[in-house]
Order: sequence, then C-alpha cells, then structure tokens
Amino acid sequence: MTRSLLSKTPTRKHFLATLALLAAGLAAPAFAQGDYPNKPVKLVVPFAPGGNTDLIARMLAQGLAEQLGQPVIVENLAGANGSIGASRVAGAPNDGYTLLFGTAGTQAINQSLYRNLGEKNLADYEYVALVTSIPNVLVVNEGRTPVRTVAEFVAAERKRGAGLSYGSPGTGSTVHLSGELFKTATKLDLLHVPYKGSAPALTDLMGGQIDFIFENVTPALPFVQSGKLRALAVTSAERLPALPNVPTMKESGYPDFVTATWNGVLAPKGTAPSILKRLQDATLKVAGSADFKTRVTALGGEVRLMEAAAFRDFTRNEYQHWGAIIKNAGVTVQ
Repeated sequence: MTRSLLSKTPTRKHFLATLALLAAGLAAPAFAQGDYPNKPVKLVVPFAPGGNTDLIARMLAQGLAEQLGQPVIVENLAGANGSIGASRVAGAPNDGYTLLFGTAGTQAINQSLYRNLGEKNLADYEYVALVTSIPNVLVVNEGRTPVRTVAEFVAAERKRGAGLSYGSPGTGSTVHLSGELFKTATKLDLLHVPYKGSAPALTDLMGGQIDFIFENVTPALPFVQSGKLRALAVTSAERLPALPNVPTMKESGYPDFVTATWNGVLAPKGTAPSILKRLQDATLKVAGSADFKTRVTALGGEVRLMEAAAFRDFTRNEYQHWGAIIKNAGVTVQ
C-alpha cells in the first residue's frame, strides 16, 4: 500500500517540469506582443484605388514594411465616404494587424454627415500618427469662365445671377463642403452636382457642363499644369510648392477659408500601447523621410507630422470645424 501511494506522488523532477510548462504558457502572450509584428499587417484604405488617399497609403506601406520587417498590405474597402472601411477597422481585432488610413471624411466629417453612422464617437479608435494634408484648389474652365482671380470670379457670377454649378466627387467630401463654405461666404446661388469620383467631375468641368470645382490638388494638378484648367486659389494656409503662383483663399479675401483632407494611421480601440508606439515611431520615420516628402509634394500635398496625442486633439478640432460647415449648409445623408 505504501509503495502504491508513493508511486503516485509527484517527484521533485516532475514538479519542476510542471512549473516550467506553466511559465512557458504564461510568457507566450507577452512574447507574442513583444515580438510584434510577426505576420503581415493590413492597412485599410476606405476609398477606391487611384485617389490621393490610396496613392499616399501605398507610399507609406512600402516604407512601413521596411521599418516593421513584415509586408504591409493595402486593402481598399470603399463606400459611404469612407464609412464602410472605417467601420470594418473599428470592429477588427485590436492586435495591431488591421489598421486604418483615415481621412478628414472618416474621422471628422461622417460623424456629422450621416444620421445612422455607427462610429459616432471619436474614441472608437486609437490614434497612431498624422502624416499628410491635401488641400483643395478652386479651378475653372477659362473658356467658359474667363477670370483670373477669385474676386473677378465672384463679381462675374454676381452679374450672371442664378445657375452657377459646382461639381464634387461625392456628397460629404471636402470638395463638396468647400463648395458649401464658398456658397456661405459669397452668398452666391450655387448648385451642387455630385459625381462618382473626381475624374468624371473634372471631365465635365473641362467640357463646360459645370462652372467650377474645389477639387483636391492631387487629381486637379495635371490639368492645371497642362493649361486645361485655371487655378484661382488654393485652400491651404500657405501657398503650395506645386502651385507657387496660385494665391490662397486667405490671400484672396477669405481669411477663414482653410480646408483640406488629410491622412493618418489609426488602429482599433484597445490596441496595446507598446504596439501603438512601435507603429507611431515607424510611421513618423517613414513620413519624415526626404523621399516621402518629395513624392507627396509632387502630388500637391504637404507632409504634416503629428504624434498620437496631437493627432487626437487635431481630429477633435476638425470634427468641430467640419460639423459647423455641415450644419450651416444643412447637409445630411441617411
């Protein structure tokens, strides 16, 4: 009987082996997090391929892959001014492997624009870093509207009266809302004509079907540089290197007219601080490089770097800014 009981009693060797197994199990999650990333990272672009957000995301992803030592795959999930892709990221696992390349639309406009938007709270995400700002440019077809300044444009349209139309790549875009801000500032009678993207809107502007667009600089720049469209003003706070002879709206007599879309990296709420720090450092290093700045400038954009805390505060201010424009314009989407 004694021998039988002793044979079932754990020995010191068995006890130490059990402790080692337990320790290994407890250490596994910490090791996995500390080893981040150990598989490909997905960067969701909530718009179709080919736009400025998509182009800049792919430039950033290339650099992030080098910094993180893992592939960074860009996935386009378009729809509802970016809300579909943003919602997908908000509901993704908070392990750092699904990120959002957010914009003014997804983080500061849609919350006021859409009545039934799920992500109403700016705290639905962790903020990693802001990287770029893409202002708009007021462009006209000189054959249809032979003016060279904003003042001439407004004066000509006052004489013309009703019927002035402007295009946009879609309701709720910064392009559309810049037009609404212009309408409020000038008291002109303007008709908004939404398109499915910038390309058809610019095509109709060149064809004389609409009068003007406050287009993002990136898609409008080639047409301005080729002389097919005339740029009257940019909506940035300062003149752009890509259009050094084009004044700002502030210089043109509208001191509060500063609008732009922007791009930043976000993660699902609850992502570990250590992962967020790794992503922030890598993002800022890539976006701060001379090569990245050169490529963004060529697109008509500006590199604008902000760490997580500043990016979060900036987004809150942008939410108030665009919310006021939307309220004044009376724009809502079901």
